[in-house]
Amino acid sequence: MTTSPDNYLGNFSNTDVGSPQWAGSAKPVETGWDLIGGGVDIWEKADQFHFVFKDMLGDFDVAVRVESFTPAHLYSKAGLMIRESLDSQSAHLMFVVFADNEPRNNNLGAYEMQFRATSGVDCQAIYPAILPTASPEFPAAYPDSWLRVIRSGNQFSALASTDGITWKLYAEKVLALDFAVKVGPALTSHNPDVAAKAAFRDYTETN
Repeated sequence: MTTSPDNYLGNFSNTDVGSPQWAGSAKPVETGWDLIGGGVDIWEKADQFHFVFKDMLGDFDVAVRVESFTPAHLYSKAGLMIRESLDSQSAHLMFVVFADNEPRNNNLGAYEMQFRATSGVDCQAIYPAILPTASPEFPAAYPDSWLRVIRSGNQFSALASTDGITWKLYAEKVLALDFAVKVGPALTSHNPDVAAKAAFRDYTETN
């Protein structure tokens, strides 16, 4: 697994994690990146996806707008990844947005918080608390599907927005990730034979 020297924005790097069949890429633009990502999923005990990342220490507040998302599967995932390492089985937390508001098993909205508490164990997810007959509490709103993750010690808070100004708390999770983590946009296809595409814009961070 190597990082590419060709795709940087500031001090970010990009790489495929987990050796997906379809090689991913990240094209820097003025306020973000255009990602192409393969991979079977970010789930269960190991992951395959494309990752744009930087090393961050301690507490932080990061946000990004997903301007567009072209999926390869109902479960293609774009989101903000907080990850201990580039190993495919690494512990992590990811705030996910899907390409539309179609039902996905327990998920009746477009957002999801998922995490792997320790390396090599199964991922778990936090879904919207919503009745099946209700409208999604956290719908996709492209080109304005905003993701934000705040870390305070071992407390992680995920927030969503449709304008980048007014934020709604999605979920909170206490997770003992390393003090030093890798943070940034991530994209997985969930279809090993076809790539997904997502445009991430207006990335901001406070550290």
